[in-house]
Amino acid sequence: MICLHVVKNTCQLSETISTPYRAEIVATFHVTVQDDNSIVVSLEASDVVSPTSVYVVRVAGESKNYFFEFEPFNSTLPPPVVFKATYHGLYYIITLVVVNGNVVTKPSRSITVLTKPLPVTSVSIYDYKPSPETRVLFEIHYPEKYNVFSRVNISYWEGRDFRTMLYKDFFKGKTVFNHWLPGICYSNITFQLVSEATFNKSTLVEYSGVGHEPKQHRTAPYPPRNISVRFVNLNKNWEEPSGSFPDDSFLKGQDTVGRDRLFHFPEETPETPPNNVSSGWPDLNSTDYESTSQPYWWDSASATPENEEDFVSVLPVDYDSDSTLGRTEKPTSDPFSAFPVQMTLSWLPPKPPTAFDGFNILIEREENFTDYLTVDEEAHEFVAELKEPGKYKLSVTTFSSSGVCEPRKSQSAKSLSFYISPTGEWMEELTEKPQHVSVHVLSSTTALMSWTSSQENYNSTIVSVVSLTCQKQKESQRLEKQYCTQVNSSKPIIENLVPGAQYQVVMYLRKGPLIGPPSDPVTFAIVPTGIKDLMLYALGPTAVVLSWTRPYLGVFRKYVVEMFYFNPTTMTSEWTTYYEIAATVSLTASVRIANLLPAWYYNFRVTMVTWGDPELSCCDSSTISFITAPVAPDITSVEYFNSLLYISWTYGDDHTDLSHSRMLHWMVVAEGKKKIKKSVTRNVMTAILSLPPGDIYNLSVTACTERGSNTSMLRLVKLEPAPPKSLFAVNKTQTSVTLLWVEEGVADFFEVLCQQLGSSHDAKLQEPIAVSSHVVTISSLLPATAYNCSVTSFSHNSPSVPTFIAVSTMVTEMNPNVVVISVLAILSTLLIGLLLVTLVILRKKHLQMARECGAGTFVNFASLEREGKLPYSWSKNGLRKRKLTNPVQLDDFDSYIKDMAKDSDYKFSLQFEVCLQVAQDQVETCVF
Repeated sequence: MICLHVVKNTCQLSETISTPYRAEIVATFHVTVQDDNSIVVSLEASDVVSPTSVYVVRVAGESKNYFFEFEPFNSTLPPPVVFKATYHGLYYIITLVVVNGNVVTKPSRSITVLTKPLPVTSVSIYDYKPSPETRVLFEIHYPEKYNVFSRVNISYWEGRDFRTMLYKDFFKGKTVFNHWLPGICYSNITFQLVSEATFNKSTLVEYSGVGHEPKQHRTAPYPPRNISVRFVNLNKNWEEPSGSFPDDSFLKGQDTVGRDRLFHFPEETPETPPNNVSSGWPDLNSTDYESTSQPYWWDSASATPENEEDFVSVLPVDYDSDSTLGRTEKPTSDPFSAFPVQMTLSWLPPKPPTAFDGFNILIEREENFTDYLTVDEEAHEFVAELKEPGKYKLSVTTFSSSGVCEPRKSQSAKSLSFYISPTGEWMEELTEKPQHVSVHVLSSTTALMSWTSSQENYNSTIVSVVSLTCQKQKESQRLEKQYCTQVNSSKPIIENLVPGAQYQVVMYLRKGPLIGPPSDPVTFAIVPTGIKDLMLYALGPTAVVLSWTRPYLGVFRKYVVEMFYFNPTTMTSEWTTYYEIAATVSLTASVRIANLLPAWYYNFRVTMVTWGDPELSCCDSSTISFITAPVAPDITSVEYFNSLLYISWTYGDDHTDLSHSRMLHWMVVAEGKKKIKKSVTRNVMTAILSLPPGDIYNLSVTACTERGSNTSMLRLVKLEPAPPKSLFAVNKTQTSVTLLWVEEGVADFFEVLCQQLGSSHDAKLQEPIAVSSHVVTISSLLPATAYNCSVTSFSHNSPSVPTFIAVSTMVTEMNPNVVVISVLAILSTLLIGLLLVTLVILRKKHLQMARECGAGTFVNFASLEREGKLPYSWSKNGLRKRKLTNPVQLDDFDSYIKDMAKDSDYKFSLQFEVCLQVAQDQVETCVF
């Protein structure tokens, strides 16, 4: 059995618990919630099980649990544990846990406490517009962070009676209260936030304090009913028929436009147009009364009106019937004048239940005389003498002033208007309104009015024009100034209209100073002019910016941006609305259009749409077409095989459809030391390029359309160098060999290495030779030795597969000195014999040539050899065999000839020998 007691914000728990471990235990530990939202937990003597136990307090309620341990103690109890609660108005569960050694006793004692919510900081009370007599709007402000409450307690004094109630229908701090009485002063209005919690079938309730200044408010009383007026000519003793207004007309109120506006009815337009009418009749929209500054709302309280017999005709005590209402500057001298005229004004009290203290009577004449009178609540008739002709207006309102609230008057009923001629004739107001009113728009700035009337008792009309567009636009959006307020004119032609605006026209019939009721309002609109200078700026494959300007003269509600394209999902093409932009005073506007399909054809259109029902728009001719750029392709795979590069790529996602796009083709580019391009049709997303090996290429794929392109991210492709091709060994000697090869692809340099075949591991290895040409001579080799030579191409520091060739050096010859001596001996003998034979032959030939060619003879060995005219002994191959062991250099020819040609018989032979030497050095002509 658990019993929870709450006394002065202190929770004390008494419980009887049956457990298998302990007998009946009475727990009396205390939990107190203080004003600073602190929870104080005190340990009692009955809670102590063992001095060696550890006592822990668990606080639950927030997003996480908190644990607090009491300080160790012996004979005296430990100090209380204090927990600073974060939330106001939230319930917390306080549990005492006892720990014996390493065993935690099952928590069995808990106390639930509720913290106080924070108070309301400020309150605003407004009338509810539709019914200011019975309804009010409450707006409260309070701390929202860490403040929890379920309802609001509203307390107030209704006159002398105190009322209080709990209310929970607050939305964002606002609610509508529907049950107040008309004309009552409600004072000392306070608001308290209420938090509630239910725990173990017990309810905890906490009220916040009152943190705001108490408010007061008086509801508006209902207006009087059945107002009527009678006239009696005191001199002629005749009575005019009385004019009256039905009771319903005083039960229909309308929102006031401003604080000083009083006479407004939704069902009826005021009988008198604004004060700019040429007759000078006052504006019904302006009054000396002061209405409430905020909206009012009210319920129609149903009550049975009191019988008319309960009211007695009473003249106000403070009103002097001898005093004239129509105070004249010039007294009437005619003894047979129709004046004074006695006016009797009567009415019935307002609809009950209404608390009121009297009635205010307003009498106006021709804008230069106003009398404001007050009578008590028991009066229902007022008598006055009118001693001046003119146009009069009467109104009666109810006022309530008892209590501490400010006095307040009812909304005004319809005023009584009449005209008394100088002869004392009473002229009732016009009751017919113009029929079949229509408007014919002549141009974008001019319109013409037309109407009909069954009566001919009027002599002029008044046309009242107001712009409905100005009423709907914000001040920052307002583009029209002329008819933002009501403008009256006596002409049927309406000028200075603005294209795109919507207007409302009301007509009045006029007879002398009297103005009849308004006609049914007629609404018409002017077609807008449309935009101009539509421009498009591309932002990428999926977005563009549209920019345009509008004419200076024109009003409208919004711009509508429409888009036309082929929708691949629905397989249709149609105009769809993309965006709407509210009208501003700016002459330029722009919009960003995103989520477009890449490489797609679009049409864009911007129209101006006006206010009103139906809306008017213009114009369909403001269009622009555009093809979006493609998105960048994505290279997916690159493979190189047999000097061919295979490339694959993707475009867009899996749902991208190229069949209806404006994609033309792909351009595949590989840029290295050479730039290679290839155009691929749009239906294929693979390409094969023939690329020289050994280079690094920047590979890209470009998607191309009619108006744009987009390139993929560069893919770096490094091709390994190819091994040298056609490796040959030439010019072998005993110690050297010349290697010759052909380059394949691109190579920066070649590395040549020759290793002796069959050499042991201890043999010294040759160092590789790096060369940039395609031929190299390897020297310092051993004679008659076989070598394995390799040539490797290097490109961008990457080696190729080496190309191998086996070469052997020549065999070693005999001792050079012995060979030279033997050769010289044999050659000396042969030379002497050969010289003798040669001299004989040359001598004969010289004599023959001298006879045929004269002193100088030109010998072209190349031509003689080609024509077969050169004797065998003179052929190049034969003459090369006679080359000296130490050939004479070209620059020593002169001295050589002088030494050897001492004998004239040998001159030609020596010159011929020199020519042979020059011919061997690729000089093919000589002059002897």
